[in-house]
Amino acid sequence: MTPGTPAALAEECPSVVEKMWPPAPRSVGRARQFLAHHLDAWGLSRLSDAAQLVVSELVTNAVNHAHPPYGNLISTRLERLESGVRIEVHDSNDHKPERRDATAEEESGRGLALVDVLTGGHWGVSNREGPGKMVWSVLADDGTEVPR
Repeated sequence: MTPGTPAALAEECPSVVEKMWPPAPRSVGRARQFLAHHLDAWGLSRLSDAAQLVVSELVTNAVNHAHPPYGNLISTRLERLESGVRIEVHDSNDHKPERRDATAEEESGRGLALVDVLTGGHWGVSNREGPGKMVWSVLADDGTEVPR
């Protein structure tokens, strides 16, 4: 196998990666880069544009809404699936976000609607161990049913 090829990179890259982020706006871009690197290593760069938009929306929500009393913990977990990627964003806020339809005058509130479209409805909010929640999404490109 030739070093640096997608197949070689996939063998070197674990199928699940996790990273903690500070609760700051710069974490959004860093999470996008982290995701893009792993998608490339997994041979899934064709999903990169949509996946980066999804992780941007989810990390932005966590940065904006993960507040005390439990701290500002934010983490991402990426899992390589057979035909795609599962993206999880964990934060310490117990409030579960809901998709809504923003009016034309509103400057925000469209993020989860965008996630819904990009993932074909394969996203949700789950409890996690400890305080807070996990917002997950799955992007796949072969039309098969994806795990939730």
